Amino acid sequence: MQTEKSGVLWVVGSFLIWGIMPIYWKHLAHVQSDEILTGRIMWAFFSTLLVILIVKNGKQLLLDIQELWKKQSQFWSLFIASVLVTSNWFIYIWAVNNDYIVQTSLGYYINPLVSVLLGIFFLKEKLSSAQKIAFLLATLGVIVMTVSYGRFPWIALSLAITFAVYGFIKKRIQLDSLRGLAIETLFMTPFAIGYYVWLFARGQAVFLHSDLKTDVLLILTGIATALPLVMYAKGVQQIPLYVSGFIQYIAPTMMLFLGVVVYKESFGSIEMLSFSMIWGALIIFTVSKIYESVLTKRNAQ
Repeated sequence: MQTEKSGVLWVVGSFLIWGIMPIYWKHLAHVQSDEILTGRIMWAFFSTLLVILIVKNGKQLLLDIQELWKKQSQFWSLFIASVLVTSNWFIYIWAVNNDYIVQTSLGYYINPLVSVLLGIFFLKEKLSSAQKIAFLLATLGVIVMTVSYGRFPWIALSLAITFAVYGFIKKRIQLDSLRGLAIETLFMTPFAIGYYVWLFARGQAVFLHSDLKTDVLLILTGIATALPLVMYAKGVQQIPLYVSGFIQYIAPTMMLFLGVVVYKESFGSIEMLSFSMIWGALIIFTVSKIYESVLTKRNAQ
């Protein structure tokens, strides 16, 4: 019981950090999104590598890389996962700093439903009647928002799809969370370094050419990236899956609050209708998953 409580605290902590991250990115709004992403990749790699070396796990990291190389399908799957999460980071940073926080929250609300769709298509999982209703409601919510905007909510759906596919691939590769993050960012770090060299050569880099606060915030993007991921990985192993699924709505709820209340983004009656449909879908979906989990436990006893 104590282990489960500890797990809940770790997972809640990770989603609280993710929930307030728009504030962090807003403090870097004067930096181009591509440079923020470049710095985030580099510093996330250096931060995780430093921690791995401090805890004397460097040898295990090399063994992980060697094992991955022997299993080429897993090696390239992780590379694809790395590309997907990098794309997700860029879309998210760009959206926050271009006043689309509400759409980012929509994306992370939709994300678990996309994950289930992947399970249906690739793992041949079945949906209950309640879950089918949930998907219908969520789809209607997206359609309402699309029609009201007059354009496809590509930010929300891109965030949901890239992160869902990333998570789907990661679940099929057994790696320690910290070392896994180090390898993922290692894939992208050569590209990031090359891009930074290009920015410096053209005199377009903000890093080291602005104020100390900006430089520190750019460096700390590595910790801001790694810390919640490691906290989540540590906690999720100690709690039932349906509990972590319920907790994950903390982050998009906080993002929505920040977007509407703090940064005064538009949220009228149409947005309320669309979000209400998606919230209704998530409630139906979550309750059905909890019911399934309880039923499975009873049958196992």
